[in-house]
Amino acid sequence: MLLLGIRPVTDSNRYGLVVHSHGDFFGSIAFPAVADLALRVNKLGNTSVTYEIGLFERGVEEVKSVGELIHVFVDRETGRPAASGMNANIKEGLKRILVTQSKL
Repeated sequence: MLLLGIRPVTDSNRYGLVVHSHGDFFGSIAFPAVADLALRVNKLGNTSVTYEIGLFERGVEEVKSVGELIHVFVDRETGRPAASGMNANIKEGLKRILVTQSKL
């Protein structure tokens, strides 16, 4: 996240809570192969973000594993979605890896 200009916010009244995660396994990677990870944002809302993570073996085109993770930014006191949404700096950084897909 540092590459996106995002630094963890430790003094905020809201934080990102993982509400969903899953992964699909397609193949393995063994030493001494090098693993490459790809991260993108598939959906960016006011209080939530959906990430997709791909695991690849360097030099091999086929993906080995794909995962999804959803963060909801919640109020520290109530645990409910933050009325003010996520931190503006975080949202701006995440926009840099947001993928817009056309619907057929």
